[in-house]
Amino acid sequence: MESVLAFVIGVVIIVIGLGLSIGLHEIGHLVPAKLFKVKVTQYMIGFGPTIFSRRKGETEYGVKAIPLGGYISMIGMFPPGKGGQAKADSTGFFRGLVQDARDSSAESITPGDEDRAFYRLPVWKRIIVMFGGPFMNLLLAVLFFGILFMGLGMPQPSTTIGSVNACALPATSERQTCESGDPQAPGAEAGLKPGDRIVSIDGTPITSWAQSTALIREHPNEAMTFVVERDGAERELTVTPMLSERYALDERGEVITGTDGQPETISAGFVGIGAANERVAQSPGTTLEAVGQQISGVAGIIVNLPQRMIDVANAAFGPGERDPNGPISVVGVGRVAGEIATIDTIPLVDKAAGMIGILGSLNVALFVFNLIPLLPLDGGHIAGALWEAIRRGFAKLFRRPDPGPVDLAKLMPLTLGVVVVVGAMSALLIYADLVKPVTLL
Repeated sequence: MESVLAFVIGVVIIVIGLGLSIGLHEIGHLVPAKLFKVKVTQYMIGFGPTIFSRRKGETEYGVKAIPLGGYISMIGMFPPGKGGQAKADSTGFFRGLVQDARDSSAESITPGDEDRAFYRLPVWKRIIVMFGGPFMNLLLAVLFFGILFMGLGMPQPSTTIGSVNACALPATSERQTCESGDPQAPGAEAGLKPGDRIVSIDGTPITSWAQSTALIREHPNEAMTFVVERDGAERELTVTPMLSERYALDERGEVITGTDGQPETISAGFVGIGAANERVAQSPGTTLEAVGQQISGVAGIIVNLPQRMIDVANAAFGPGERDPNGPISVVGVGRVAGEIATIDTIPLVDKAAGMIGILGSLNVALFVFNLIPLLPLDGGHIAGALWEAIRRGFAKLFRRPDPGPVDLAKLMPLTLGVVVVVGAMSALLIYADLVKPVTLL
């Protein structure tokens, strides 16, 4: 029962965090729109039937039933077609889509508000309004990762012993448990215990776990004096590292991989102790670097999205396994959060860090995805505004008539295609997250 409750709490935390992220995304559009005097008729979180709404001034604020996004409604999103409403364009399905978009945009402009239409804004103001939403997600990502890296800190090996092996097994051993006849590990034999903090080895003060590991590896079969702090008092122990087959490490303490893709091994001193992790606060630069890496990773997923979706489909409808680094839906994110909340073997601070990391990653995904230069995404409107600036710039340069605003309504057929594709991908991801989810356990 407790695990079920913990799972639900984890899901609820992510749902609330996602709702907050969506709400602030739309505020990122709302605030500059109102500052630039654009009439905003609606501010909504979610889609579908309205659950709750309240009108304040000229804007209706509310929450809808399907919490998969949000929107604000600004009047005059599209300019009228050349020569007025151009009813002749309404023949045919796709031309009808274009005309419907123009008609809807025109009908949203009430008498006296003509100058408050979105399409009448200068290009730079339109870009600010449309970029405001993704920018808000970027700020939230920096905030969440700042809390994670600078506030909670990142786990790093400390100079405190976290584990002591009972026996000595080669690094390449296929078994992980001790059996009769296995030699006792030097650390256990010398009396080292979990919780001991290594103060010095052979008179050398120890300031990092990597330093202690390097000293141990360099002195096989040599008695070494360990000074450890235990229960507030220092103790001196004699430890003799045994010669054992260990993985080769680089300067950063990471395992070296050979040209055949297999980890390289060497003969080195071995004591049989492992480090206890401690959280260390990181610098602001590390936080920004992490956000940049997340942006690059999400952009890479989007660039390779067709193949990624094929892999998801193969896993969902076949025997394949899901890629843990591949795309997942909101349902999948909720399941991962629920699993984190139910893990009893990790402390509360690590669970909190996991939740904050998920929310930071979600906001990075919202930032990158919304900047794709396709309607109805924010990036599509930004691209349209930039194209308008280029057209007008060339017209002015070559002393040609002003071509006027770009008629993005003409892209409604493409917009419909984008909506259908995104909807299909969302449905596939949700199905895959239900029948073959990405799991941590």
